[in-house]
Amino acid sequence: MGLLLLTREDCPLCDEFLEELAHEFPRLAVATADVDSRADWQAQYGRRIPVLLDEAGAVWSEGRLDPAAVAARLPAGP
Repeated sequence: MGLLLLTREDCPLCDEFLEELAHEFPRLAVATADVDSRADWQAQYGRRIPVLLDEAGAVWSEGRLDPAAVAARLPAGP
């Protein structure tokens, strides 16, 4: 499962989101990308960052991390 965190340079809220995500879900692999690197991302998410997306583009969490929302979307483990 691939997750993508859309961020922006010099975004303290983005840094905080990523730190909290790593703390809450240390085994979760998350890539980051600059929301301004693509016009479609900038148009759709530019004012909503940070935004955590799955491979299908579904929003898992935005603004402040919602650990319960992320946990609810994770597959059940052994």
